Parts: sequence; structure tokens; C-alpha cells
Amino acid sequence: MQAGPGPRNAITDVAGLRIGQADDAGVRTGVTVILPDAAAVCAVDVRGGGPGTRETDVLTPWNLVHAVDAIVLSGGSVYGLAAADGVAAWLGARGRGYQALPTAGVPRSPIVPAAILFDLANGGDKDWHEDPPYRALALRAAAAVSQDPQLGTAGAGYGAAAGALKGGVGSASFVSSDGVTVGAIVAVNCSGSVVVPGSRNFWAGALEIGDEFGGLGPAASRVGGEDWGLARGSHAALASTTLACVATDVALDQNELKRIAIMAQDGLARAIRPVHSPFDGDAVFALSTAQREPPPGNRKLAVARIGAIAADTLARAVARGVHAATLPPGMTGQAWRDLH
Repeated sequence: MQAGPGPRNAITDVAGLRIGQADDAGVRTGVTVILPDAAAVCAVDVRGGGPGTRETDVLTPWNLVHAVDAIVLSGGSVYGLAAADGVAAWLGARGRGYQALPTAGVPRSPIVPAAILFDLANGGDKDWHEDPPYRALALRAAAAVSQDPQLGTAGAGYGAAAGALKGGVGSASFVSSDGVTVGAIVAVNCSGSVVVPGSRNFWAGALEIGDEFGGLGPAASRVGGEDWGLARGSHAALASTTLACVATDVALDQNELKRIAIMAQDGLARAIRPVHSPFDGDAVFALSTAQREPPPGNRKLAVARIGAIAADTLARAVARGVHAATLPPGMTGQAWRDLH
């Protein structure tokens, strides 16, 4: 078969995954839920200097539980961690979750790692007193899961910014010549820039497949070491963090997925400049839906190959998210499509 993007060019081309998203235009924020059909082995790699996470300690091979019931990406900084509570409640009500010894009257414990990005300074109405919207948004997102995630100004990327441009949710996929599927979804809210200085070309342009984010391809520019173009100025440096999940249908263990998460972080480095700064909380989850066995031969080579594909796929997803983003009602600034 010919290698290339899957039919949706989204993480949901990985069999056994659905995505739910919900957002609030008044607050200018939102939530993205990655929902596997069954508990999925998962790992995480955190590179940003200002992370905000929940249950990432679970995702280590020496601990008890190796599989997750969902992953949550949320706006709202620390308030957004409550989104995982909503998803856990939704899953628990449907009988999903970990249970070491089934016991009458004892509910299951859904495993829902989460990570948050900072979108509190985007001008939305954050006067929520003791009732931040994230649990309710997560319940809406979980109830709306589908195989067709909206890109751009949606979910966790609704109020996001990508340097001086509007950020958003991006997704992409790649199916190898032997049928291995890798997908990525990302909420792009970086302090760095996703475009080459003085151009509309994405840093990820050399990896573009077809016209999936404008068809401009790579830029011919040479760039100075401190020319960061449309990165955010120092006055806005705290409004950052890019969150992502990569997935494959190949059955892998937690150690192997950890290596893939590490390799996938290079996709952020190919698409955002600078990245992993003290002001970013960048985190990449990696999960397997275990729909197929690894390709025959050297297993470590298979992991290396999947990790390399994941990095390129994540870089493409970053560009697709910013390419699709539009300014929500009342927000000032510029989107990629406003560049000339």
C-alpha cells in the first residue's frame, strides 16, 4: 500500500479512538478529550518548564496501573485540571475504570491523566467565582465524542495563541506502507512562533503532505539565531504551553510508549521556535490501542520507526491547528490567514 495520511488525516484514523471537544465562547476556553474504546497503555513526556498535570505519576512502568481510560487536554491553567474530574465521573457512571478486585457497591476508578495550558489572559470572562466551567465542559466533551475532531478554534485550543498568532487544535495521521497507523492531536498555545520570520511558511513546511496547511512548503529563508519572528514578546511570555497526544494501533508496552513520547517531542521542536521554555508546560502523551501486533523483526527498530513517524505527524498537526484557527467573537489579534 502507498504510505500517507489516513482517510481523516486525524488521530482518529488510529482504530479504537474518538475525540470529544467542548468550548465556551464567553470564557474563551475549552476542553479536548481523547477517549479510547477500551483502556489503553499510555506514557507521557513533559519538557516544558511550567507544567500543570494530573495523574502523570501513574504512567510509569513500576506502578500498579499501566492503562488509561481517557486523556484530557484543557485550557484554564490550574482551574482546567477539574476537567479530568468531569471525565472520570462520566466514565465511572458507565462502568469504566480500574478495579483490582470487583466488589459489590465499590465503584471503579477511571484513570484519566490530564494536562493544562494557560489561556487566562486572553480577555474572556474569567469571573467564575467558585464555579470554573471545566468540569461541565468536560462532561459536554465526553458526551460528544466522534471520529471527526474540529480543528482550529475548538476544544482546548479555543482560547489559545501560537506566538503572536491565534493558536488552536490540530490533528494529523500517517499510515505506513505496511499498514501501521500513527496519529496526533495537539492544542497549540506556544510562546514560540510556528512560522518562519518574515514569511507565511510554517516551520513544519518541509513535512507538509499535499496542501494540508496551505501548500506553501518550506521557506527558503536563512534565519538568525535570535530572530524568533512572531514569537510572543516578554510581556506575554506566561501565556503558553502546547499539549499533545500521539497514538498508534500497534501493541506496545509502557517503556516503548515512553520512548515514542520522547521522540514525538521533536515534532514540537520542528514546528515551534523556541519551544520547551521556562514559560511553557509542554507535555506529550503516547498511547496504543493495541489493534495490531508490531511488524515482524527487530522490535526496537519498530519503536524507532513509529517514534519518527509520530514526531513528523505531530509537527504537521501543529501547523494544521494554526492554519485552521480563526479569532473567536470579540478577540483581537491575528490569525495565520491574516498574514500577507
